[in-house]
Amino acid sequence: MISLGAKIDLRRGAISIGDNCLITHGCYVLSHDGAAHVLDEADDGTGYVKVGSNVFIGVNSVVMRNVTIGDHAVIGAGSVVNRDIPPGVVAAGNPIRILSELPKPYSILPKKH
Repeated sequence: MISLGAKIDLRRGAISIGDNCLITHGCYVLSHDGAAHVLDEADDGTGYVKVGSNVFIGVNSVVMRNVTIGDHAVIGAGSVVNRDIPPGVVAAGNPIRILSELPKPYSILPKKH
C-alpha cells in the first residue's frame, strides 16, 4: 500500500518497490537530486531507489536517491534514508542508523492496514 499522502518522485531515474510494502503518509521517495551538480558538475542527479518486499516506511520519512532498502526492513517515522539498509532490520533517524535486527522467521505485513 502506498498512502495517498506519499510522494513517489521519479522525474528522473528509477524506483522499484517489492511486494507487500507499506509506504505511509508524508513519505517522499526520490530517484533524483536536483542539487547534485553543485557538488559534482558531472552528476546530472539521476539515480535509483530499490525497496525490497515486506518493507514498512514510517510517516514523513524521506528516501534519497541511490539507496536500497532490503526485504523485511522497518524504517521509523521521520527518517532520512541516505544509505543502504540491509534486510530484516529496524532503522530510524536523521541520518538513518540501524537500531536493531528483527527476529527470524520474519513476519509478513498484514494485508489490511
